[in-house]
Parts: sequence; structure tokens; C-alpha cells
Amino acid sequence: MFRFILSFFGGIFTALTMGLLAIALSIGAIFYIYGRDLPSHESLAQYTPPTISRIYSGQGQIIDEFAQERRLFAPADTIPDLVKQAFISAEDKNFYTHDGYDLRGIAAAAIEAVRTRGRDVRGASTITQQVMKNFLLSGDRQIERKIKEIILASRIEETLSKEKILELYLNEIFLGQNSYGVAAASQTYFNKTLGELAPHEAAFLASLPKAPSDYHPVRRKDRLLARRNYVLKEMHDNGYLTTEVYESERAQPLRSVQNGDFESFKDELPPRDYFTDEIRRQLSENFGEGEFFSGGLTVRATIDQEMQPIAANSLRQELENYDRARSTWRGTGKKIDPEVATGDGWETALNAVPVARDIDLNGQWYPAVVREIGDQRIVLGIEGQGIGEVTRDDIKWIKGDFAANFKVGDVVHVRQRDGAWSLRQVPAVQGGFVAMDVNTGRVIAMQGGFSYQNSVFNRATQAKRQPGSSFKPFVYAAALDSGYTPATIIVDAPIEINTPQGLWRPKNASNQYYGPTPMRTGIERSRNLMTIRLAQEVGMDTVADYAERFGVYEKGQMGKFLANSLGSQETTLYQMVSAYAMFANGGERVKPTLVDRVQDRYGKTVYRHDERQCADCQLASLDPGYGPRITSNRERIMDPITAYQLTSMMRGVVERGTASRTVNLPVPTAGKTGTTNDSKDVWFVGFTSNIVAGCYIGYDTPRNMGRGASGGGMCGPVFQRFMLEATKKYGGGEFEVPPGGHFIKIDRFTGARLSDDASGDTVVAEYFRDGEEPLFGIMFDGGFAMGADLPLVEEVGRATGRTVTTSTGAKATVGPKANFGTLSSGGLY
Repeated sequence: MFRFILSFFGGIFTALTMGLLAIALSIGAIFYIYGRDLPSHESLAQYTPPTISRIYSGQGQIIDEFAQERRLFAPADTIPDLVKQAFISAEDKNFYTHDGYDLRGIAAAAIEAVRTRGRDVRGASTITQQVMKNFLLSGDRQIERKIKEIILASRIEETLSKEKILELYLNEIFLGQNSYGVAAASQTYFNKTLGELAPHEAAFLASLPKAPSDYHPVRRKDRLLARRNYVLKEMHDNGYLTTEVYESERAQPLRSVQNGDFESFKDELPPRDYFTDEIRRQLSENFGEGEFFSGGLTVRATIDQEMQPIAANSLRQELENYDRARSTWRGTGKKIDPEVATGDGWETALNAVPVARDIDLNGQWYPAVVREIGDQRIVLGIEGQGIGEVTRDDIKWIKGDFAANFKVGDVVHVRQRDGAWSLRQVPAVQGGFVAMDVNTGRVIAMQGGFSYQNSVFNRATQAKRQPGSSFKPFVYAAALDSGYTPATIIVDAPIEINTPQGLWRPKNASNQYYGPTPMRTGIERSRNLMTIRLAQEVGMDTVADYAERFGVYEKGQMGKFLANSLGSQETTLYQMVSAYAMFANGGERVKPTLVDRVQDRYGKTVYRHDERQCADCQLASLDPGYGPRITSNRERIMDPITAYQLTSMMRGVVERGTASRTVNLPVPTAGKTGTTNDSKDVWFVGFTSNIVAGCYIGYDTPRNMGRGASGGGMCGPVFQRFMLEATKKYGGGEFEVPPGGHFIKIDRFTGARLSDDASGDTVVAEYFRDGEEPLFGIMFDGGFAMGADLPLVEEVGRATGRTVTTSTGAKATVGPKANFGTLSSGGLY
């Protein structure tokens, strides 16, 4: 009997032993099979999570940020213990004691799954396992993934410290509202740093990893409150909170940015504009989109935050002036259902309408919806401002009355004017503006249209437009470097050119021609026929080389056609302004830039724009009155005397030429207007001794802007408004006269040489190279004969002498200017 009992229990023991051995072998086989091809966990030691790239102004203020996953990386030693304790209590209270997996948690989850027959499968993953799932595995709930999690979790626990694992987890987890990691979530929900969080706020964040969308702070407020209080209880039970603190924190209401309890961090950022979006576009090309949106780059922009709004509103003012002069109401093109517009839900509906909200021209522009239309007024619901009205007096500039132009439900813009509401609309005509430092190429202001939120297309950098006569300085620069002088006489007479498209007869803007004329007057008065003859004399190959050297066109891209000497080939405003900067700085190459410096996530500078060398910057101190010596290593692309001669001629454009009516700054200013055929594009690019700025205006689909539209008349005022403020801040002085030359006085209409003591309105001092004896009286016609069949419209400038006054007070008469008459033909002017 005893033997039987012993044999019985021995059999049971053997069976159990063999069973356990089989289970162990099976488990071992499973772990071996699933552990063979797992991703390497060692890469986590060097893991750098995707983080936000931020753009800062020169004053160190954040002006924009870009990210696919909004994450602010927080090292473990900067995360407060309170935050760590909240997440450990919510997700893995045994985190500091287990080896990467929690067998009791797994068993409890398995029992629950069996009990509910699979209807309620709860997670049993530790924080370490969640790290493995987030970084190396998929998120599906398969037994295979769980096994891999456990294997990787046990391995990573041997490789990384608990604090490093927690750092990975707290920076990687998604917490809703496009916030990844606790630092970004703290800013998103409370507009606070991690160190500023109270226990109930830390518990709020720790409630979210389970399912952020199920714990929305507004839509699921009660559910989130219950979860938050559960986390607080766990923190208390785990010894992280005293009973007194727990009771106090549990009694706190659920507050968040989304519920309107705190201001959003986004309110501190200016609205995204053309400047920062262009930085995004350029750096995405240079660094790659992946690195820019996830590399945690710190970008120091060149923008001047004082001058940028001045630039924007200078352009907007001119666009609105032109638009209102057309007397046509277009509105926004957006509508709200009339029943909603007249009901109580109008503001909610209006908030959802995608219209521009970034316009502050002469006051903030507000979206509004038409609620009622009368004969003498319309009643509006104004976003954030309640109910208002616009009276009939405000629409005198519009053709027709209220009934003819408005319907209930129309979405419009309004702003305050003299204490009343005034209707506004985004103009159909558009334009661009750029201003930069002439010595460094640093862009201090840029506006790519009337409103970024209305149209993100940047017309300053992306719009290819005909520059018209603003291109002419490059023809004159090529001529000056080819031996011509400002006093060289060019024949201003009719031209006929046979082209594959037929006979081309270019004309001057005035429909007149003026005979032999000095080069200076040719550029001051923007004479097309002189420019064409000059381009023919110099050669279009040379002109194209100059334009490409200055960056107006890419290498080899400019067509060698005479029409292109008048600016018929398209380029961008950005390229034109940077090219003019090289005139202003004496002929040295500058590379335009929106960015001073880019640093990676570790603070290492990976790009710096200014490559000049500072010879004295390493010295501890300098003698009083001396500044550090900056050595320029820029390439010289133009002779400095040529640059000064051209600048002097372009000063004439501003002082007495095509820009004289609208540009009048308190410092010396040079520039050139441009107006294309049928006034489809109008330009002005000008500069002082330190700032260059340019403007173009035109419809996005080019069309005639009407009689009277010109570069001087439309872009001149934009330049004037901006540069008046720019000169107050940046100053300006005389343009530097380079060595190696001397001044000779001439008559600017005839090119005749005058005595050194001559004075008068027609007298100008031209700068000539030393050793170069200017030849007076020689005329160049470009090899063109005057078209015999071109009609003379009227005679101009009959042969009369001009009287000038010498320094002694005596009178002298200089000879008359030759002339031929006028013509009518096509061309750019």
C-alpha cells in the first residue's frame, strides 16, 4: 500500500515536473523565436525625439514655430519629481522596482480578459513596455507584440537607467492637442512650464496617455475630472502626496487653456506671415523638410519687428487706395446661411468662416456677417464686437446702394473709423515689398501680399514679373564699365527692328523722342529708345552677363533680345532688391538672407550668414573711439567708380526724374522706377547709403491697371512711407565717393562741359576716372538708322540756349539740345 502511494505521488511529481519543464521549454522557445529578429534597443541610448523648430527675432522673441509633432524636449533632470510621480502613479506604480515587466499586472489583465470573454481587455504594460511599443513596435493588441514588448523591456532595463527610460517615455507620449511630451502639453493646456505645475495639473496631464480624445478638457470634462482625481488618489496612496495636499488638490476645479481659464501660448506669437513662411520654405530646401520640422532647430531671423508692420501697412495702404478708386465691391466671397446669420448662432458660424484675420491697416479688421439690410444702413454681427451697423455715407466710394451690393449672410470685413464701423475688402490687385541692409543682405522687412491669411503666395520671392524700366540700370552699368560715361551722348530717336513676330517699333513713355541726349538724362527720364541703342552698342551678351552676375537672373537664363534691355524678361522682387544693394554698397556681392544663424538642438551653429572676419573681436578691449575692424571677404562684381557713377545718375531719378513727385527723403536717395506695357506691373527700387527697398504692384493674373498707373505714382509712395521711418532708425548719409576719380561739371541736357564754377538747375557734377579724358560731343546711335516711315507727331525743345550762373555771378549760355520729335509705337517704359 505504501509502495502504491509512493508510486502514485511519484507519478504526479514526475508529471508536474515534466509539465513544468515542457512549459519552461515552450516559454523559452517562444522567447527565443520572437527574440531573434527584434529591432535593436541600443539605439534608444542615442535617441533624439522630433522636436519643434523655432524662429526668433533679432531681439530674441519667438515669432513662429514649426513642427509635425509639437514636442519640447525636457531632459530627465529638468522634469520635476511631481510630474514623474503623477505619471508613475497613473501608469506604473512599480516602475522603480520591476525589471521591465510586471507579472502581477499581466496576470490580472489575463484574468479580466477570461472573465469578460475578451470584451474588456485592459492594458498591463509597464512604462518600459510602453517605451518599447512607442519606439520599436506597433500599437496593436496582439499576444505576439506583448511577448516582444517583454523581451525588449527586459533588455532595455539592463542597458538604460530608470531615469533615462522615464525621460524617453515622458518626451515621446502623445497627450492630445498635437502635443507630444509633457513639456509641450504643459504649455498647451496651462501655458506653464513643468516647474510651475500644481499637483492637480500634473495629475491632469497624467490622465491623458490612456486615451487623449476620450479625456478632452471641454467635451469630456467630467470624465477627465474623474480620471484626474483617480490619479491624485493613487499619488496619495503611493505616498507622494500628504492627505492635506491630496484633499486640497482634489477640490480644485478642472481648468485649462481650452476651457478659457488661461491665455493660450499661441496668443503670445504674432500671426504667421510671409517672412516666417519664407524662412520655412528656404530652410526646408536647405536642410530638408524632415530636419526642419523635427530637428529642433533654433533660427535667428533678420526681421526688424519695428519695421515689418510699417512695411506691411505701407504696401497695404497703396493697394487699398487703388482698389477703392475702382469703386467696385467684391467682398470676401464667403456666406453664412441667412437663417443662421439672423439667429443667435451667427457668431459661432462666423468664427468658422476662413477669412483673413491678420489685417491691421489703420486699425484691426474684423470679420462680420450681414444680418439686416436697409436703405440707409446695414446691421452686422461683428466677430468679438457684437452687433454694429454701417451707414450709407460709408459706401460713397462703391457703385450702387446697399441692396445692389449686399445680401443677408454675406461675410465682410469692417474696421473702426472715427468711432463708427467702416466696410473694408481685400484688394484684387496685389504686390510685394522687400527691404534689406545694403552691406550684409539681411532682409529687415518683407511683405508678400495684402494678407498672408488671404493668400499665402509670396509675391516678393515667388512671383515672376517683368521689371520694366527698373532693369535699365544694369544696361547702364554694363555701358559704364565698357568705357561710356554719364556724359556720353546717346541718340534718342525712332527705331525699327525686324523680329520673327513682325516689325517692332519701341517708344518712350511720353510718345516723344528727344534727339542726342546724355546718358544721365536717359536714365533719369527713363528713355526707352536710348536704352535700346545703348544695349545694341554694348552688346546684349554683355548686358546679360551683368544681369546674371548681379543675380537678377540665373546663369545663362537671360535671353539676348533687345526687348529684354527694357525689362521684358521676368524676375522676382527679391532678386531685384538684392541686385540694387550691390549698387548701393559700391559693387560688392551680397547674398540676401532672412536668417542670421541656425543652431541645432544642442546649440551648435550649423549655419551663419555673415562670413566676414572680425580682426579685433578676440581682444579684451579697444582704445577709446575705435571699433573692431571687420574684414570684408566679399567678391567685387563691379568697379566702385562705376557703382558711384550709376548711383549718382539714379539720384537724379529721385531728385528730378520719374520718382521725384513721390520720393523725397531727408537723406540722399537713389532709385529707379519701372512700368511695363499697359501698366501690368509697376515697380520702384531705391536705396540710401545703408538700406535698399523695393516694391512691385500688379494683378496676380497680369492685366492693365489703367491709365495713370506707374512705378513712381504707386510704388513710390510705398517706398516713401517705409523709408521715412527706416531713416529715422537707421539714418543715412552721402554715398561714399571711391578714390581714383575726379568731378567735372556738365550740362545734364546737352552733355556740354562747363567750368568748375558753373551753377544752375541744369548743372551737374559728374565723376570721371583719373587718367580717362572724357570725350564730349561724340554721339552713339547703336547702329540704328531712323525709320523713314515713322511719323513726327510734334516738335519739342526748339533750338534755344540755356543760361547758367557761374560762382562769380556771371551768366553763361550753353548750346541747345538737338531733337527730332515724337513717335507712336509699342514697348516697355
